[in-house]
Amino acid sequence: MAANNRRMSGKKGAQVGSGGQRRKGLEGKGPTPPAEMRKGHKKNRVASAKARQTARRPAPRGRGGKSTSELVVGRNPVYEALRDGVPASTLYVQQFIDNDERVREALQLAAERGGINLMEAPRPELDRMTNGLNHQGLVLQVPPYEYAHPQDLADAALDDGEDPLIVALDGVTDPRNLGAVVRSVSAFRGHGVVVPERRAAGMTAGAWKTSAGAAARTPVARATNLTRALEAYKKAGLVVVGLAADGEMEIGEVEALGGPVVIVVGSEGKGLSRLVGETCDVRVRIPMPGGAESLNAGVAAGIVLYEAARRRS
Repeated sequence: MAANNRRMSGKKGAQVGSGGQRRKGLEGKGPTPPAEMRKGHKKNRVASAKARQTARRPAPRGRGGKSTSELVVGRNPVYEALRDGVPASTLYVQQFIDNDERVREALQLAAERGGINLMEAPRPELDRMTNGLNHQGLVLQVPPYEYAHPQDLADAALDDGEDPLIVALDGVTDPRNLGAVVRSVSAFRGHGVVVPERRAAGMTAGAWKTSAGAAARTPVARATNLTRALEAYKKAGLVVVGLAADGEMEIGEVEALGGPVVIVVGSEGKGLSRLVGETCDVRVRIPMPGGAESLNAGVAAGIVLYEAARRRS
């Protein structure tokens, strides 16, 4: 009779012996992870094997027009890189990772973008890949950037029936400045950016992010020797205009900005190097009534590009 009373009882909640597990069993466990993330799945085993091989493989050396691949490390940096459209080939995820909101968002972005391999790897493998950095279980591989040749920028403009408008950077080492210049060149319908091969910023994940997507449509060329690249532009009929605090002309006086031109921007501290400055056809200054000593490369390039676009309109 006691057993019947227990079955007929209207008492709510867990019954004797359940330990509350029945109610927990009704709670959702979130979306099903991709096959590459499910332990025991064939794709998971294949992905883990590839991750181990990649971790042991030395990083490729850049040759010709390519940079080396790059790793973005950490949950927030990986999420932001995926959100901002930084090119990516593989997203490595640590086995048994604590699946917090940032991890889920990164996986979702990678799946939505498509073309990004998802690979699960043990923590020791990720530690080796990142040289012991605090990766927090997420590592994003950015493929090598394919640089154009400096002459390609001028040729593409001429093929479209336009006067080339190119920015060359001399001694600019901050990737964020490079990204800002790429963004300005795109905004003012320029034809590309030239950077030296050595001692200069390249198209890293940071540069991609700062460009706000402009790097996908504005080519960046890399010159083995910037002075020789500028001389080749001069032979092709382009005027080389260098920005310098002690320039002999102000930007509003330079008629050449309305035609085929290369605008050379130096570093904020040192300005143009001696050889590059001597190669310029004219050196111009930006008037600054406020008395600032210099502007960073991104701001300076934007001002001159605006003047060039105004003359061309």
